[in-house]
Amino acid sequence: MNSDKIDPTKKTSAAQKIPVKNIKIQTKKDQGVETYKPRDQIYVRQVKGIFQRLRQRMNFVFLGVFASLPWLQFNGHQAILFDLTTQRFTLWNLTLWPQDLTLLAWLFMLGAFLLFFVTTFLGRVWCGYLCPQTVWTFIFIWFEEKIEGSANQRKKLDVQPLNANKLWRKVLKHFCWLFFSLLTAITFVGYFTPMQTLFIDTFTFNTTSTEAALLVFFALATYGNAGWMREIMCLHMCPYARFQSAMFDKDTLTVSYDYNRGESRGPRGRKQDPKTLGLGDCIDCNLCVQVCPTGIDIRNGLQYECINCGACVDACADVMDKMKYEQGLIRYTTEHELKGKKVHLLRSKLVGYAIVLSVMISLLGYEIYSRVPLAMDIIRDRMSLWRENNEGEIENVYTLKILNMSQTENKYHLSVKGLKNAKWIGKQEITVPAAEVYTLPISIAVDPYELEEYMTDIQFVVKEVSPDHNVEIIQDSRFFNRR
Repeated sequence: MNSDKIDPTKKTSAAQKIPVKNIKIQTKKDQGVETYKPRDQIYVRQVKGIFQRLRQRMNFVFLGVFASLPWLQFNGHQAILFDLTTQRFTLWNLTLWPQDLTLLAWLFMLGAFLLFFVTTFLGRVWCGYLCPQTVWTFIFIWFEEKIEGSANQRKKLDVQPLNANKLWRKVLKHFCWLFFSLLTAITFVGYFTPMQTLFIDTFTFNTTSTEAALLVFFALATYGNAGWMREIMCLHMCPYARFQSAMFDKDTLTVSYDYNRGESRGPRGRKQDPKTLGLGDCIDCNLCVQVCPTGIDIRNGLQYECINCGACVDACADVMDKMKYEQGLIRYTTEHELKGKKVHLLRSKLVGYAIVLSVMISLLGYEIYSRVPLAMDIIRDRMSLWRENNEGEIENVYTLKILNMSQTENKYHLSVKGLKNAKWIGKQEITVPAAEVYTLPISIAVDPYELEEYMTDIQFVVKEVSPDHNVEIIQDSRFFNRR
């Protein structure tokens, strides 16, 4: 055995202790490599051009329609009102109820196929010109430019230490953002509650708790989405960015960079001939990147982050004019055109979407045209299926709920079919206010000798009493006899 074996019962002296050395573990960050790169803030540079003028005008139209619709009045009521508490949707002279959910389904499907059609033909132009996220983002950027200055001035301001100049500009910018977000929230909530009352109640602090919660939520959502998140919504949260490529083909019109014409890129003087320098038309000024609201480089090819806003097209066109080059280095074009192939405007996918759209529009129009603005629910007496009255007749009790789905007060006549010599006990003519439900308890009595079966199928008929309208509905029910 080894005589040097250590006795564990004996304490080790200080001289016999093994020295411990602290070794600092180097992380990737210590080695100059970042394990996570935070989002770089994008300072969008202002650009002018034909597509930006088009986008701004379309944004104004969209914003004007959005802001004005809740204020419009029609026949003494708000023209567009989606009242969730009463489950009633008003669209001018059309009132939709839960029974009309098929119409809403048609509208949603029609909107989806319209988006598919436009995307197949023109790419992601919805995102660049009419998407609320894009519209509000550019509005918030406009506030930044007016208060903090150009993109370079905003960069310098952000790296400056806090001082009076920086403080008042930042405070004013965020105040404008929040105030505009509040106006947006009021307008949006105004589609679901009477707008005129909501607007007054908001600034007099008389809103209900539900309205206040909705206003705060949508104001903060607008402030966060358009002020802080911006391109994050387009790149990581919008589902449309993920499935749009399924609708693209080689004839879809998208913002593209003409690689063959632009490469090799590089700086040069205006009077220098790029061919003698072995260069293409791209002078590598990076303006196309600086004006992009999502911060991508379109010269890297088609990317799902591109929202087809055309900002890079206008920026490049301005540079080409200054360099005395032909415009169109970055332009709206197709993959086939870039490769010198024939472009097919009419193709099977596009024609298919057009046919589906036409069919759906026709079906929706027919559904609206054939819609009867009247509904009825029949509730039988749950205590007994039948009873015998003092005259020896068999009597069944019903509760009729008549829903006037129009926007005018109407008078209706009620009757029953399927029974011989039936007696109607209760009102047979009623007046129902606009968009109201009238509850009518009635009884139907029949001589038992007129009944051949234990159960007889009957129909309740409700007909509008008006020479100008021929509105009528028939609802099936049953009449029970004693066994």
